[in-house]
Amino acid sequence: MKKLLIVDGNSILNRTFYGIRPLSTKDGIPTNAVYGFINILKKHLDALVPDMLVCAFDLKAPTFRHKMFDGYKANRKGMPDELAAQLPYAKEVADAMGFRVVTCEGWEADDILGTLASMGDGEGIHSYILTGDRDSLQLITEDTSVILVKTKEDIVYTPERFFEEYGITPEQFVHVKALMGDTSDNIPGVAGIGEKTALKLIINTGSLDGLYADESLGGAGKSAKEKLLAGKDSAYLSYDLAKISREAPVGIELSQLASAQKDEALRELFIKLEFSAFLSRFNLSEATESAPAFTIPEIGEGSVEGLCAVALEGENIIAYDGKNRISASPEALRGTLESGVICHDYKKLYRALIPYGIEPVCVFDTMTAAYLLSPGESSYPISKLALRYLGVSCEGGEDAVAFALRPVLEKELEEQGMTDVLKNIEIPLSPVLAEMEYEGFTLDCEGLRAYIRDLMRVQDELAARVYMAAGREFNINSPKQLGEVLFEEMGLPVLKKTKTGYSTDAETLSKLRAGNPIVEDILDYRHVAKLVGTYGENLIALCDDKSKIHTSFNQTGTATGRLSSVDPNMQNIPVKGEMGRELRRYFRAKSEDYVLLDADYSQIELRLLAEISGDEVMCAAFKDGVDIHSSTASKVFGVALDMVTPQLRSRAKAVNFGIVYGIGDYSLSQDIGVSRKAAREYIDSYLATYTGVDNYLKTTVSDAKEKGYTVTPSGRRRPIPELAAKNKNLQAFGERVAMNSPIQGGAADIIKIAMINVRDALRKAGIDAKLILQVHDELIIEAHRDCADAAAEILQREMENAVKTGVPLTADVGRGENWLEAKN
Repeated sequence: MKKLLIVDGNSILNRTFYGIRPLSTKDGIPTNAVYGFINILKKHLDALVPDMLVCAFDLKAPTFRHKMFDGYKANRKGMPDELAAQLPYAKEVADAMGFRVVTCEGWEADDILGTLASMGDGEGIHSYILTGDRDSLQLITEDTSVILVKTKEDIVYTPERFFEEYGITPEQFVHVKALMGDTSDNIPGVAGIGEKTALKLIINTGSLDGLYADESLGGAGKSAKEKLLAGKDSAYLSYDLAKISREAPVGIELSQLASAQKDEALRELFIKLEFSAFLSRFNLSEATESAPAFTIPEIGEGSVEGLCAVALEGENIIAYDGKNRISASPEALRGTLESGVICHDYKKLYRALIPYGIEPVCVFDTMTAAYLLSPGESSYPISKLALRYLGVSCEGGEDAVAFALRPVLEKELEEQGMTDVLKNIEIPLSPVLAEMEYEGFTLDCEGLRAYIRDLMRVQDELAARVYMAAGREFNINSPKQLGEVLFEEMGLPVLKKTKTGYSTDAETLSKLRAGNPIVEDILDYRHVAKLVGTYGENLIALCDDKSKIHTSFNQTGTATGRLSSVDPNMQNIPVKGEMGRELRRYFRAKSEDYVLLDADYSQIELRLLAEISGDEVMCAAFKDGVDIHSSTASKVFGVALDMVTPQLRSRAKAVNFGIVYGIGDYSLSQDIGVSRKAAREYIDSYLATYTGVDNYLKTTVSDAKEKGYTVTPSGRRRPIPELAAKNKNLQAFGERVAMNSPIQGGAADIIKIAMINVRDALRKAGIDAKLILQVHDELIIEAHRDCADAAAEILQREMENAVKTGVPLTADVGRGENWLEAKN
């Protein structure tokens, strides 16, 4: 049977626009929606391998539904400018990918979907409708499946799958919608009739006609009967509005839908939109007139002189000086490597050369340079940079491309004032991270295994208690089954519902915790289950033959400048909760001759907020060594400092940390368990107390809106395109990012400088101590017991003096046999 893939273009494009953070080309063309659109289309092309392709789009002109009902889609806002700008590219891309792009004046894309699918019914063709809109579920037949695009995993609806979920046939779905209406399309339905009632009525009577022909109106109660009778005309109008037509005048035959990918057009679009990763994914790597191939010199037998760009090639190094290009062993190129080179990913190069005893010196790293210029992108392959900054396509030749990229990137960094950030922070940091990765952190595997077995026993005990309270066994991990037990069988109050049933997320259950022991046990069960599933054997599997874990630090992974880590993510090792914290006990010093030294900055973001804002009250509190949360509580709540209770201090702490993230009254009220009005009063009182902070936050947002970015004290920029968005939610998000980025990014810069200085000071002292881990504001050193005091003094000194500030930076150092002891 032949396959026809029919794509709901507007639905998919809308979904990706709101689901992917704003992206744009170097020239400012917004691309996030098109990028996601291509990904989704490619994914399903590869999975289905269809014979025919069509992509339907809406037109601006009114449809027959608008003429039928003036209010149809009246509550819809216009398409955001950033999305409208991407619509033509989406159509061009779809056409170049081989889809027949179809529009039909006076009809909606849904009607095109229905019409084309019906043309394939009974013709030996199976149609697959790709959409994010449940309206299309009414089109399901034996010959038509609907692929509903979801965030985690798409759902393929067949008649059987649909009936299993809804208890009706796909044809009956529109009758349900006629009764319940649709707020997104402003279809009125019958006032007061919801989805649950509508489903029940159609299950009982089969259709709208069957319902109104039935004297009992499907067994409806008195109130529902009155609503149904009063809303009969609205129900039939809603049916006509909701029913997708299968007779739109599309003007094409199925035989016209078989087409092939248009390589040249697609390649040029990918180059224009700077989608370099798609070039190889779509087998389009060859050069074009739009992007000629980069000329990579042949590897010769000669020598290189002066400043070279280098790249790893197996066990060898390729070096290029602008004229000659050679491949040689690291040892043969030691002099070149140690005199200063250009590279792409200095950390990777440095780590690869540690076993050779070679410490390459980097004068320019194209990867971290590109990261500074465009922070927050998922990756920085050199082929992407060649396309963006040189206008050429390339495969391989990392050394030669890096050599050509350097002057272009240097110029942009200079123009944006970030040359010093690259030279004084990012490049010197790479060797520190490489050495930490190489050294690793020792894991007590047997101890961890024993602890995980204990946790599994606790998990079983908690499950047994949940089953006893519920009166039966069920799948605690199933939100559907859990919702049925808690809200239908046990009668707990329903606080929140989702499209698929009752909400059982942590936030919802936490509100039901008081007086409901089963809820407490369920939350504890989830916590323990996560510890068991995430850690234990998963961590042990990452150990080398010396029981060491070697995490990988991502230097270019966040928009703020913070480091992240993977395999494992050491920033996710729990710090809260007794059972989670206990995991740190199994990260230990490599032998009994060594100890761990752990230091973290005390309230660095608040200290930086005081420093940057110049708020006199907050600065004075830090300079006087007063507990900032108690001080805030005293001033905001109007009580003497010695009368501040733990509860007031806790509330003040939430305001202190929340304010720099632009926390609102609702979020604060949820965090500290007070009314929204009280939370608003706390925020207002806080800003009235710390007027310098209030002024800083307002000025920062205003400046960011004008410039389009924020800057840390070190000069690191963070672009915030959300501030220019028409969507109010995106704008609000952008404002919160603007408030926080200089603080969080500034703190990230400080600890990076501290890491560089600590490593250099330990080396200079010639003692047996090494940095082995960084987690946000925390640094860990593994030191021989004989020099632990000296290492601890260096750690504290370099952290507290990483930068010159009026507000003192403080770092407390602990020590222990393992991470838990050292941290405590």
